[in-house]
Amino acid sequence: MAPMNTPSPCTGSSLGLLFRQVRDAMWARMARELAEAGHDLSFSQYITIKKLADGSQGASELARAAELNPGAMTRLLDKLEARGLLVRNADPADRRALVIELTQAGRRLWVDVNECGARVREQAMKDMDADEQAQLLALLVRVRDNLTAYGA
Repeated sequence: MAPMNTPSPCTGSSLGLLFRQVRDAMWARMARELAEAGHDLSFSQYITIKKLADGSQGASELARAAELNPGAMTRLLDKLEARGLLVRNADPADRRALVIELTQAGRRLWVDVNECGARVREQAMKDMDADEQAQLLALLVRVRDNLTAYGA
C-alpha cells in the first residue's frame, strides 16, 4: 500500500476531491491567519473585500464572485457597511444601480488581510522552488481553462 502522501494516479473523483481538499485547507489556514490578526471575516466577506480592493464594483458582480444570491449579498454588504468598510453610491450611468467601493478603513483592512493571504500562499508553496511554483500555477490554469472553455 502506498504512503498517504504519495499521490496515486488521478481518477476523476480523486482529482476533484484533491482540488476540494486544497481549497478547504487554504481557507482553513486563511481563517486562522485572519483570526490571529484580529479580523472577523467570513469567506464571502473576504472575497467581497478582495474584489473591491481592485476597484468599485456592482452588487451583481460581487454576488457572482462570492457565489451568493442577491439577497445574501445585500445582507453581507449591509454588515460590511455597518462596520464602515464600504459605501454604496448611486451609479452615475444607471440611477437604478449602485456602485460599491471600499472606504479608507476598508482599504486599510485590505492591506492587512492581503498580508495574511501572502503568508498562506507562502505556506502552500513551501519547499517548492520558483520553477515548481510557476509550473503548478500554469497547470492549474490549464485545468481551469479546460473545464471552463466554451463547449467543454
